[in-house]
Amino acid sequence: MIRTGVDGLAGRPIPLVDLAAQHAAVAQDVADGWAQVLARTAFIDGPQVAAFETEYAAFIGTGYCVGVGNGTDAIEIALRGLGVGEGDEAILPANTFVATAEAVRRAGATPVLVDCADDGTYLMDSAATAAAVTPRTRAIIPVHLYGQAAAVEQLMPLARRIGGWVVEDAAQSQGARRHGTGAGALGHAAATSFYPGKNLGAYGDAGAVLTASAELATRLRTIRNHGSPRKYEHDVLGVNSRLDSLQAVVLSAKLRRLAAWNAARLAAARRYDTLLGEVDEIVLPRTLDGNEHVWHLYVVRVPDRDRVLKELQAAGIGAAIHYPVPVHRTAAFAGLGYPDGTFPVAEQAAAEIISLPLFAEITAQQQERVALVLKSALR
Repeated sequence: MIRTGVDGLAGRPIPLVDLAAQHAAVAQDVADGWAQVLARTAFIDGPQVAAFETEYAAFIGTGYCVGVGNGTDAIEIALRGLGVGEGDEAILPANTFVATAEAVRRAGATPVLVDCADDGTYLMDSAATAAAVTPRTRAIIPVHLYGQAAAVEQLMPLARRIGGWVVEDAAQSQGARRHGTGAGALGHAAATSFYPGKNLGAYGDAGAVLTASAELATRLRTIRNHGSPRKYEHDVLGVNSRLDSLQAVVLSAKLRRLAAWNAARLAAARRYDTLLGEVDEIVLPRTLDGNEHVWHLYVVRVPDRDRVLKELQAAGIGAAIHYPVPVHRTAAFAGLGYPDGTFPVAEQAAAEIISLPLFAEITAQQQERVALVLKSALR
């Protein structure tokens, strides 16, 4: 029995994301594919990996996909492949998962943070990015947040002017498009994560780097495999970060359904817009002009957020926060030296945002209950 501070609104729990429902749709394809992998015992660099890399590059609309172990590795390997490292700076938004900054550090560079735009999208502020450029800037890392792309076209001329690179963090945007171009094909390179909860998720950690450059793709493949273009030849200092064949089977099975799943997420987001649109206390998410949003998350802003979140969770609503702590406020990056108040938009958002349950299989009845509980908690 679920206890709730919102009388009469308890019911069966509604998860933030329902991975069991998604697995049911691909279970037979995964079982058949895994049987083939087990029969051939090609667990690393098997044909399933090459097939998925080709399929995903085509889906995004770029030349090459290089599978790696996870999304954090993908950012690091992309930066290293572009020659970004010791003594360099990489600009990224303060409103992102800590892995974006972590990967910059792991590549040997220094993260430089900027605020997000005050336009309801929470995406990287292009003007603040231009103002943050120094002679050491070698990379700009826009984060495609919550399912929509940042305005990369505003950053590419800046990167050209400084002789640097744009590396998209596309972990939350599989299938999103900006002005008709796929997120992941907008910059010089892109990193993505196939963490299980993503729109395209593996059954464990997995990731990839995307690029239109054959030369860069070759470097990336070398770096991910101990710096080795051929067995026992190690041309550069690399890492061990490879997409395995079992995960590639899962990803290929899900990729065939991703467009339909994203369409279902869009329909669910529009339903939330209708259910919540007349509630003055709720700030709804905004889609940037030119974007096709894939709704990895449906993020609203509310007053008294922590109390409201507790009410939702007590009623069995799997709401969450993405992200409660901007990068500069984490202990790991306190040494960057940004005091509180440096990024007011990101800091205010972190205190007010809630991610509501959203997945392709969510029902209208589930969304109606989420909306009912949220409205009651606000009252």
